[in-house]
Amino acid sequence: MSVNVRIPTILRTYTGGRAEVSAEGATLAEVIADLEKNHAGIGARVLDDQGKLRRFVNVYVNDDDVRFEQGLQTATPDGAGISIIPAVAGG
Repeated sequence: MSVNVRIPTILRTYTGGRAEVSAEGATLAEVIADLEKNHAGIGARVLDDQGKLRRFVNVYVNDDDVRFEQGLQTATPDGAGISIIPAVAGG
């Protein structure tokens, strides 16, 4: 399944400055693996050492937060839009 992934500014160094890239995969885990294959280093910024989504990175598939879906096993249908959004803190 081909999906469009929106890349936050902080991760665009891995995508040659592109704000959106295409990736392949039927699940979010497969999409992240494909991103890593084509944009080395981006996977480590999204996943922790145990291969889980980093605590302060939010991922949405078609506007649905994957933490409230099936996490990395969330389906990514053909044409889906995926957004990677780093949490912002401040005070």
